Amino acid sequence: MTSMAASSTTKIAWRLQEFEAQSSSISCLALGKSSGRLLATGGEDCRVNIWAVSKANCIMSLTGHKNPVESIHFNVSEEQVAAGSQSGSIRVWDLEAAKILRTLMGHKANITSLGFHPFGDFLASSSMDTNIKLWDLRRKGYVFRYKGHTQAVRSLAFSPDGKWLASASDDCTVKLWDLAQGKTITEFKSHTAAVNIVQFHPNEYLLASGSSDRTIKLWDLEKFTMIGSLEGDTTPVRCICFSPDGSCLYSGATDSLRVFGWEPDRCFDAVPVSWGKVSDLAICNQQLIGVSHQLSSVSSYVVDLKRVKKSGGAVIQGIIQDDQPLTEPKKDPKGAALRKNYERPTTTCRSQRLKHRSESDRRSPEGERRSPSEDEADEKLSSAEIHNAEDYKAIFQPKSAISRTPPKMSEPFPAPPEDGESSTASRFCETSGDDAPPTFQFIDETRTINHVFDSEKHTTQKHTTEVFQLLFCGYWVVS
Repeated sequence: MTSMAASSTTKIAWRLQEFEAQSSSISCLALGKSSGRLLATGGEDCRVNIWAVSKANCIMSLTGHKNPVESIHFNVSEEQVAAGSQSGSIRVWDLEAAKILRTLMGHKANITSLGFHPFGDFLASSSMDTNIKLWDLRRKGYVFRYKGHTQAVRSLAFSPDGKWLASASDDCTVKLWDLAQGKTITEFKSHTAAVNIVQFHPNEYLLASGSSDRTIKLWDLEKFTMIGSLEGDTTPVRCICFSPDGSCLYSGATDSLRVFGWEPDRCFDAVPVSWGKVSDLAICNQQLIGVSHQLSSVSSYVVDLKRVKKSGGAVIQGIIQDDQPLTEPKKDPKGAALRKNYERPTTTCRSQRLKHRSESDRRSPEGERRSPSEDEADEKLSSAEIHNAEDYKAIFQPKSAISRTPPKMSEPFPAPPEDGESSTASRFCETSGDDAPPTFQFIDETRTINHVFDSEKHTTQKHTTEVFQLLFCGYWVVS
């Protein structure tokens, strides 16, 4: 492994590691967004490999796909991972139980994007066939199919309250879908090239989209208008990520990380990071983790967000576009915020008007009914092979024990030493395996006695069902 710093003195950004992740070319990868410490890769060898960020030893290999893996995504708790293949099939693995959970058939072309619902046992998928599907992971078939894009759908994102789904497409549009009604709410058309990524603001009714036209557009979800167009990237925007408090937006392109604000539009800071084909971003411990891939290799990078400007002047002089003081956000006469916030669901539902779907509606793939024996035979071919039992137990087994004390946060990744310094930390970027210092510790604060997992039934007791009824009651429930 080698170390790279954005500057010989500041060390704002550096390469954490580079390693061979697959036996053939990698086509996709994904970070666990809750921890920022878990990585999944997939490629032409039809395997999904699970890694701990900063370690070059594979924790687990997931097999079963018969075609190259094109898309990967972790669920919110990082207990499950979904992978879509070139043939259009999707497999969902239970990482804690180390076994296949579901095989989903229905798309007719490459899977391009996947997304887990933030509360319920549902998965959204998009494909080169231009369709979007919402799957109930407790069943075999899909719940809804959303049609409207004219070209491949590249990115999906659920709203924080779980009621909307946003999609970005090669047709230069972004669509917003009402999950319960199964129809388009609105369509945004201001991009001039393929839209690669879409993300919701964590609190406000605001949506961001990044495009190959090298811009990021911001959309007001109350008025359904564009409130900003952020420019500055010299290559297509591949990744975007809101800060946890929603105060700024990070964008990843080939050569840099940029920090944007809006109302007014401006670039707060730009950090040169030569991460190439950056494919995903995650934030943890005031560090931004970026991962990219080339051929069979994966590179991970760290940006110290404590040294990156989120407002006002610049840390890296001469790069910032506008260092004038920010103006206060606009407020309505009553003093309320410009946009309202999402309402998180509770666990009760006032009405139980449930619409059951017919047997024919649950057929998958379209027009073809798969027999239980076909599904069982297909799933028997899938397996989860644990390569590193110690890391596996440390990451996926801790919640089986009762937590009696507040969980500890994982430690930040150490920066390489300043020029001329001599430190044992410098060996971190030069060694791997047993010689590397123990920097990875995965603890999920949601894994407590109040959220006990039942590995037999693959459900979190009544929580999922209640949330599902709250979000969608009065419209449909799969019988």
